[in-house]
Amino acid sequence: MKKRISSIPFKGTEEQAQRLQAVIEKYKDVPGANMPVLQEAQEIYGYLPIEVQSMIAEGLGVPIETLYGITTFYSQFSLSPKGKYNISVCMGTACYVKGSGALLDRITKRLGIQPEETTSDGRFSLTACRCIGACGLAPVLTINDEVYGRLTVDDIDGILDKYMNDGEEEEA
Repeated sequence: MKKRISSIPFKGTEEQAQRLQAVIEKYKDVPGANMPVLQEAQEIYGYLPIEVQSMIAEGLGVPIETLYGITTFYSQFSLSPKGKYNISVCMGTACYVKGSGALLDRITKRLGIQPEETTSDGRFSLTACRCIGACGLAPVLTINDEVYGRLTVDDIDGILDKYMNDGEEEEA
């Protein structure tokens, strides 16, 4: 699945930039430093927007195209921020055969985002993953650490409503 660059504006802090600069300095003259620097940068920011990749490229003296190639090749890297609620729909064989594609379609329609995107309010992000190891509960999705199994398309709205309404009572 092709990774999408986030449309959410980058909002890094000065503290994050300082932490990243310390990581870059630590690896500046180390051969093969691209991967560990990208990994640590993702820990700092939660994802790797082009702005962060540019800082790394400049700091390590490597072409940004090299870093972009790495971040788009390896599934461990994300180009989009994760939402408060990260939804992961299993597309492994057992789940797919039992209808996870229809679950994913319903979620994309309801939230207005595609896999590897985040809603503009930062509340939800969506991932289509290969297998989460709960084949006996197929089809399965997770929202953060919560597992939902043996789902039908009719279950999706109720599950999403639970998270959409979370915290609204406190704000009112």
